[in-house]
Amino acid sequence: MCKRNNSALFFICSLIEQLGRDLHRKRGDVVSSLGSKAVGILLKNADVLHCEPIEKVADDVIGEFRLERGSFDNVSQARYAVPDVWTMGKVYARLIEDASGEDDVEQTLMCVYGSWIDEKLSDYNSSFYYEPRDYIAECFRQGMVIDG
Repeated sequence: MCKRNNSALFFICSLIEQLGRDLHRKRGDVVSSLGSKAVGILLKNADVLHCEPIEKVADDVIGEFRLERGSFDNVSQARYAVPDVWTMGKVYARLIEDASGEDDVEQTLMCVYGSWIDEKLSDYNSSFYYEPRDYIAECFRQGMVIDG
């Protein structure tokens, strides 16, 4: 497992959430469009990027990496209170921390966002995204939502 409370990972996961909301794209699609090279660059520079408002960083990333808009809008489909980008960043960062080794955070990030769990975590009408971190991590390892 990588170190807990990885602030760079938390910021980048929150940024991915912001990008998804701004671009109306699934979070996994955002990560796929960025690619592992760009994700690595963002992780490496997170300590500098977090000094700016996340909305500005998102705008800069959209321009720099030529990210395109989509039609996915889980925020407007939510029937209940929508978690903020920092809350969702924390959920994804914790899962990646729990699923990765010390040296494969970037690879695990790509894997998590490219997996089935991205759709489950992006459904704000379900309770899955606010389940305990250990439960979410075990579901990811099992490849499915397990009965609690």
